Amino acid sequence: MALTTKGNLGPGRTEQSAFDAVHSAKRKDLWFAAGGLFVLAIAMSLLFTLIGDLIIRGTQYIDYDFMTSYPSRLPERAGILSAWVGSLLVMLVTAFLAVPVGIAAGLYLEEYARKGWFSDFIEINVSNLAGVPSIIYGLLALGMFVYGMGLGQTILVAGMTLALLILPIVIVSTREAVRSIPQIVKEGAYGIGADQWQVMWNYIIPAARPGIMTGAIVGLSRAIGETAPLITIGALTFIAFLPSPPVTGEFPFISFAWLHDGFTVLPIQMFNWVSRPQPEFHIAAAATGVVLIALTFSLNGIAIWIRYRLRKQHRN
Repeated sequence: MALTTKGNLGPGRTEQSAFDAVHSAKRKDLWFAAGGLFVLAIAMSLLFTLIGDLIIRGTQYIDYDFMTSYPSRLPERAGILSAWVGSLLVMLVTAFLAVPVGIAAGLYLEEYARKGWFSDFIEINVSNLAGVPSIIYGLLALGMFVYGMGLGQTILVAGMTLALLILPIVIVSTREAVRSIPQIVKEGAYGIGADQWQVMWNYIIPAARPGIMTGAIVGLSRAIGETAPLITIGALTFIAFLPSPPVTGEFPFISFAWLHDGFTVLPIQMFNWVSRPQPEFHIAAAATGVVLIALTFSLNGIAIWIRYRLRKQHRN
């Protein structure tokens, strides 16, 4: 009887212990999830409070004169014309340099490079470069482009600097987009007799295009708000003229003289005004921040729209 009772109680105690362990684990998961939601709520509340204060203070200052006037030492006459034009031109150079090179590098590393220590070395360095502080790129550009190559503090150097900054992001996003394609797509393409280039051009790139474009635009969204690398290479904090126009009325109707002009951008204009003692300049800086946030949200909105449209086309 004693042996039978002990044998009967053993499984019951084991099941009870397992039930208690599962119940304890679920209770810990709930506490952890509640703590995470609490921290997230605090962080988002602070973020929305800062953004709301910026919008409330800056929106009232934005008008046509503010968008079409040059910076001034008088706050009532100050505008951001040269800043937002400079930001668009710098972003144009950045996109022209970083996006094609980054996409090509990502496709090569994922589909053409032989797997070995060399490709692993490149992959590790690309991933590490994506987390390097932006000011390091500014110091690199200052030594290489400004002093080493003698290109000066120009729009071209600014675009090259930001292109280096977002190049790892574009490469990594391209590789992740390619990896997300089911292996059966590639195997099916090779099975019907397609060579590697046909598989890449007709199957891999169309399927990965939404992710590739999204990563490129997200990288540009980061670049448009960068200040440290541009200040490091010597961007102007006060500029009362526009760069040379890219389009002219004479043949060949396209000019690249603007690449060698001085520039300023929206974040640097904000930095300049925030450092002024007059409170009116602080409001102008808030208005500039609202414009910068609007541009960033616009780029992210374009990325979402492009991804949706390309995915819809690919499914059809």
